[in-house]
Amino acid sequence: MLEGAIGHLKTITKHKLLVMEGCFRVGLYRQGLLHDLSKYSPSEFLVGCRYYQGTRSPNNAEREKYGYSAAWLHHKGRNKHHFEYWTDYCLESNTVPMAGVRMPRKYVAEMLMDRIAASKVYNGASYTDHDPLEYYLRGKNHYLMHRDTARELEGLLRILDEKGEDALFWFVREKYLKNQK
Repeated sequence: MLEGAIGHLKTITKHKLLVMEGCFRVGLYRQGLLHDLSKYSPSEFLVGCRYYQGTRSPNNAEREKYGYSAAWLHHKGRNKHHFEYWTDYCLESNTVPMAGVRMPRKYVAEMLMDRIAASKVYNGASYTDHDPLEYYLRGKNHYLMHRDTARELEGLLRILDEKGEDALFWFVREKYLKNQK
């Protein structure tokens, strides 16, 4: 367990620092500082230590064992940069009980930084600017995400893929966040 605790602590801290760096580059200082602090709480940290593997989220291993991840449920309910936080009952439809709610752009930008950082941490030296887009595209048909949020996130990931990190961060800072709806 000690090896898992040390590995998990290093992984989440590296991830947090990468997100913080990205958030700072686009002007989201408060979000950068506060990003993922719940991962250090006992309900999330202890699960991370127990199921630490280093190559993927420990929440997936907990989910495989129990059919759900209590740590993830705790995490997504406290962190507005996860689209899963932004779901609610759908009053417009009798056939779709739940729907994604449009995320404020500052949280979409933080979600973007989160996905870039996660790809860097889990892919290590083999990371490319295509990895976050590839990960998104693999799962997008299963996401309960508002269509505008999904369109914005995918567009930002495509800028990263096609033009690189410097161009993406400039666009997010100078255009995307300045033209908030």
